[in-house]
Amino acid sequence: MQVISATAAQQNFQSICEQVFQNHEPYIVNRENHHNVVILSLDDYNSWVETNYLLSNPYNAERLLNSLKKARAGEVFERELIEE
Repeated sequence: MQVISATAAQQNFQSICEQVFQNHEPYIVNRENHHNVVILSLDDYNSWVETNYLLSNPYNAERLLNSLKKARAGEVFERELIEE
């Protein structure tokens, strides 16, 4: 995560936006009043919101995390999709 001053962010805004979009790496903008902000691509923000929503339900979170553990351990199998 990059950290930049508000002045530098203003001077390089288009370049920063392009870097954030291309690299999926947010920027923290330090402001004098310590009310710092983050510049994040919309795709990354939407992904974060969806992940947060899916993990907000304890049952769903446990199920997803268990599935992830199984996948990482190689406990996966393929299925044929049903075509209509």
